[in-house]
Amino acid sequence: MRSRQIAERLGVEEAHMLEFQQFNALWDKRMAEFEQKSLDLEEAMKERHANELMEYIRQAQQEPLRKPKFSKELLNLRSIQQTLAKQKDYGEAHKIKVKADNLEAFELEKMRNQHQMKLSTVVEKFKAKQSAEILALRKRVQTGRDEQKKQRQLDLERLLQRYQNVKSELESQQNIERIRAEKFMGYQVSSKTGTSQVASRQGSAATLGTGS
Repeated sequence: MRSRQIAERLGVEEAHMLEFQQFNALWDKRMAEFEQKSLDLEEAMKERHANELMEYIRQAQQEPLRKPKFSKELLNLRSIQQTLAKQKDYGEAHKIKVKADNLEAFELEKMRNQHQMKLSTVVEKFKAKQSAEILALRKRVQTGRDEQKKQRQLDLERLLQRYQNVKSELESQQNIERIRAEKFMGYQVSSKTGTSQVASRQGSAATLGTGS
């Protein structure tokens, strides 16, 4: 009986170890698939972002410049230039024209720079929006990862509790079986002892009777 009970306990241990190995293999595979899917999602989003950004920049660069709005100073110089030209004061008109041309070139360059800065600003805003989308995805992934870890721990606790229940039940059954066996052995020993004592008394009585 002792050997059989040891074999039963070993059987429970082996079954538990096998189930534990299968549990870890299943969860390792599940979590690895989750991580790979998360990477694939992020890579796909980054690729989409790159294409969208290129298209956004292309469209922004094709947007025509607004009609130049020159300063009052420049407009005044052009007016003076025209007045001098009408008065046939070509020398002074040329001087004013050079001054006006330089001022116009300066103001046009300033407008182009402002347009470029505006373009850079809207592009940076667009990139910030994309970065926020990436961060939101990573946050969802982390939430999913934490939920998986939590579920794995819960499932592990159930597995271990189930093993403890089976082990406790087996130990209880074996204890009952051992107690019954010990009682039965004690009963047999007691019966044999009683039978021997009776036989001994009977033998003594017979000897005494013969002596008489």
